[in-house]
Amino acid sequence: MATMTLLLVVATSCSSVRVAADYDKNANFNEYKTFAFFKTGIDKAEISDLDKRRILRAIESELLAKGYTKSENPDLLVSIFTKSRDKINVYNSAYGYGPYGYGWGWSPYYWNTGYNSVSTSTEGTLYIDLIDANKKELVWQGMGVGYLSQRMDKKEERIKEFVAKIMERYPPGSQQ
Repeated sequence: MATMTLLLVVATSCSSVRVAADYDKNANFNEYKTFAFFKTGIDKAEISDLDKRRILRAIESELLAKGYTKSENPDLLVSIFTKSRDKINVYNSAYGYGPYGYGWGWSPYYWNTGYNSVSTSTEGTLYIDLIDANKKELVWQGMGVGYLSQRMDKKEERIKEFVAKIMERYPPGSQQ
């Protein structure tokens, strides 16, 4: 039972994205209506071109849904930055659980002296920068931290989740 609870906690904690945002208090976010991607900044992101395109499509979708228009002469430039780190998780238990749920390693039918389990996961951080195109100044930065999916069939879904959670914080004051 406790093993199942531990797996449930690990599984649900891996699916969440922790977000934060910071912004220029003097910027008037109501003035921004158009956007374009800042190629110079995006080219520096150390991820595959496939993942860059997935991220940019997700950002574009979020901004269009907020009423922004993609433009050759934008009010905002969008850039991204990424970081990742591998985490190794080691679980040790001095006492195991028998197949009949007696716990603490004792059951009249089964003796289990414990278990060790090792897993690895990749924690990623995505920064989304919004730059005032006229002033060339950063006016908003959103950040999301969470575990990345190694499964190709889940990767795009996970990227969309990261971007959506981050963009919930834009414009400042929009989240409740």
